[in-house]
Amino acid sequence: MIRSLSSEFIGTAFLLIGVVGSGIMAETLSDGIIALALLANAIATGCILFALITVLGPISGAHFNPAVTFAFLLRGDIAVITALSFIVVQITGGLCGVWASHVMFDIDIFQISTTMHRTGTAQWFAEIIATFGLLFVIFGGLRFRPEAIPALVGLYITGAYWFTASTSFANPAVTIARGFTDTFAGIYPGHIVAFILAQLIGVAVAHIILRPLFAAE
Repeated sequence: MIRSLSSEFIGTAFLLIGVVGSGIMAETLSDGIIALALLANAIATGCILFALITVLGPISGAHFNPAVTFAFLLRGDIAVITALSFIVVQITGGLCGVWASHVMFDIDIFQISTTMHRTGTAQWFAEIIATFGLLFVIFGGLRFRPEAIPALVGLYITGAYWFTASTSFANPAVTIARGFTDTFAGIYPGHIVAFILAQLIGVAVAHIILRPLFAAE
């Protein structure tokens, strides 16, 4: 259990370092070209996910995401106490990852995001789609190509940065952590709850649809 919790903490922390750190670097070097900054941010996030899932998957399953943990709980694949413990360390790890990014780039460690555009029906619906899609590739991969899951998740998130209006947070721990960085990756804290509710709806829809779709024949 300690190894699994350590895996989830470290993995989520490095995921946020990848998201926030690459966002800071991309914004600094893109000369105001938002599309270029987003492309760099997406590629870096996909790459770090591939690496983290490959290395830490055998230890904890490499959830790094309360929505994924909750989905496994609904399937009966993880105990309640384990799921709750995972979620606590995921959120904690995410915050530590944000703060580590701030230290690396020599900016204020403790920040509150002022990014105001991540709200509204379109953004919330995008988070439902993004979360459903993430679980689609995870559980489809588990059913048919488990060895491909690191690539599937990394490629999906890279693509979903671009085809979802919300840039595919699809992760409550990431959403919370990004409320505490006033950088390219930030989300205003007042918009966090709605994003998380949308993500949980995505989990519920995925549970209803994907369980029979990927059931053993």
